[in-house]
Amino acid sequence: MKFAKYVFLIAGAYGLLVTFPLYFMEQKIGTDFPPPINHPENYYAFIGVTVVWQVLFLVIAQDPLRYRTIMLLGFLEKMSLVPTFLILFPQGRFPMLWLPLMIIDLTFGLLFVISYLKTKPVQTNPSPASH
Repeated sequence: MKFAKYVFLIAGAYGLLVTFPLYFMEQKIGTDFPPPINHPENYYAFIGVTVVWQVLFLVIAQDPLRYRTIMLLGFLEKMSLVPTFLILFPQGRFPMLWLPLMIIDLTFGLLFVISYLKTKPVQTNPSPASH
């Protein structure tokens, strides 16, 4: 279970480090990657949902066995960028700036599956029935 604990602790901490600053970067992103953000409610909602997932990863790290099933949902969260890439890249509409982030998410997704498999509940043998 230590493996899962560290994987989810690192994933949550990393996720917060790269996501939380986005709350203060609306103007810069709009300037660096025009057009400016014209639906800030979508921008901030995306950040909020992403931050909540990172906090959930930290919760999983506290008790991987208890939250084992949620690890699979974490895998889906990490894989959510893959279909976007597969659709937009051939159209030339996927910024290469996002490629390293997708690779990091793919890596964490794989680690989440490994964590799930390594965190199997302990099977206890039932005591023999009395006759």
